[in-house]
Amino acid sequence: MDRGEGPKDPWSDDGRVLVRSRRAGERVMRHLHRLYGKLHLGINEAKSAVASAHRRDFQGFGLWSSAGKTVRLRVSKKALERMGDRVREITSRNRGRSTESVAEELRRYLLGWRGYSGIVDTNGVLAKQDEWIRRRLRAIHQKQWKRGRTTFRELCVRGASKRVAAEVTGHTQSWWRTAKGVIHHILNNSYFDQMGIPRLDTK
Repeated sequence: MDRGEGPKDPWSDDGRVLVRSRRAGERVMRHLHRLYGKLHLGINEAKSAVASAHRRDFQGFGLWSSAGKTVRLRVSKKALERMGDRVREITSRNRGRSTESVAEELRRYLLGWRGYSGIVDTNGVLAKQDEWIRRRLRAIHQKQWKRGRTTFRELCVRGASKRVAAEVTGHTQSWWRTAKGVIHHILNNSYFDQMGIPRLDTK
């Protein structure tokens, strides 16, 4: 069962009580209502419930079970959505900032996020986030090169063949599409490792 105080209460906090059965959870919930009533504190009914621990996320985390019934920790859907929104904001191609400044702000944010959420066992989810983040960074590179001649030169400097560089140059306005194509092998994960972009999937 989960319990959360009202949003206007300056002393509000969240808590979770784990018990063996729904009946026990309902009994504990009744007890908490009586206890907090005596203390003149309210329980947020919208946030509070007696339910399976697997169905109730808490502080950005949730639980899931593998085929062998081993209980593992996951990042909640809302936490991933908030992280995605922040990454989109940092890596927006309309902010007019250098790749270096974007990389530095993103590095600080991802290190903080990984420090809090990196203990989860759902590495497949984090690997997909890593892939998506690096695709956004590749698109930023391409937009900042702007001209086809600059794109061609920069790709050749980074080891692309003239044929590959010419292929990407022919789609200089399709940044998101080409960011998943041949340029993926030029601006690869090692390239972003050298830029200091941390990986979320570290296991």
